This record gives sequence, C-alpha cells and structure tokens, in this order.
Amino acid sequence: MFQMPISPPNQLTILRILLTPIFVYYLFSSNPLDKEIALGIFIIAAITDWYDGYVARRWGYVTRWGKFLDPLADKVLTSAAFISFVVIGYAHAWMVWIIVVRDFLITGLRSYAEYKNKPIDTSHFAKTKTFAQLIVIYLFLLRYIVYADGNLTASVGWLFDLVATPTMMYSLMLVVTVMTAATGVFYFFANWNILKELFTVESHGTNTERSTD
Repeated sequence: MFQMPISPPNQLTILRILLTPIFVYYLFSSNPLDKEIALGIFIIAAITDWYDGYVARRWGYVTRWGKFLDPLADKVLTSAAFISFVVIGYAHAWMVWIIVVRDFLITGLRSYAEYKNKPIDTSHFAKTKTFAQLIVIYLFLLRYIVYADGNLTASVGWLFDLVATPTMMYSLMLVVTVMTAATGVFYFFANWNILKELFTVESHGTNTERSTD
C-alpha cells in the first residue's frame, strides 16, 4: 500500500495548501478586520514556504514527494491571491490567466522531470519573477485592506493614493505578467534538450508497450 511520507517539511507544505481557502474566505469577508486576518494568514503561509525548505535541507528531509508538493503549494497560494484580485477588480482576467497557466504548467513539467530523475533547477530569472509576484500581492492586499477600513483610509489612504493608483496597479500587473510569460519561454529554451529527452523516452516506451500487446 502507498503511504505518503508526512515529514515535518511536508506537514508545513500541506498546511500552506490548507491555509489557502481560509485566506480567501477571510479576504472576502464583509468585516474589515477579517481582511487583515487574511493578510496575516497569507504571511504565515509564505513563511512556511521558506521554513519548510530550510528544515528539509538542514535535517535531511528532502524527499521526492516534497519536491513535488512544495512548488505546487506555492502556486496554489499565489494563484488564489491573483484570482481574488480579478474578483475584487484589481487585476485583469487575461493577465491572471497567463500567470496561473504558466505557473502550473512549468511546475508540472518540473515535477515530472524530477520524477524521471532529471531535475531542473529554478533560474535566477524565475526567482526574481516570484519575488515580483509577492511584492504585487502584498501591495494589492494592503491597498484592499486600507480602503476597506474607514479608519485606515483616513490615516494612510493618501499614501496608497500616491503609490497604488489604478494606473500604477495595472502597470505592476503588466510587468509581472510579462516576467511570468518570459520565464516560461526561457524555461522551454533553456531546458529543451531535457524536455525533449523526457517525452521522447516516454513516447518510445509507450510504443514499445503497444507493440507487445
């Protein structure tokens, strides 16, 4: 029987996935305080992303399952945030569609390569893209929270009127969308030989099985 290894890092990764719907629930609550709780939940989830990787490397908990689940959990969390911004009206659907499809596609391919013992390292460009995505998410969340709370709007709303105007938000989303798409294209070009080998071998194996039926 298959038993999923629930090591401490994997527990944190699973926690990150479980926190995602809770984050969305509080984000769309009519209570302004709940929106602040949503931000706190997102921050906690983001911290688990860093900490589970640290624990896995520090104490030797690196597993194939963890290598698959960790990036998937990241994409579930960030995609939930971006899709929420579409609902709120902070982002255009076509931008988020590009981001979500690219992230899950590349994550799936990297996981498959890892499964086939041909790991593909994350590029510095992709890490920069992830950092930019998080900056945009935090900025948009803060803006949403500030304008949902009358007291916060009165005290610091002017600041977001300066640094988070609709034009600025559109520009930031456009930059992140272009970066995300570009890293996806770069991924295919930089790892084309590995990907071709993976799917060539897979196709050859499938044809061999059919010929022996």
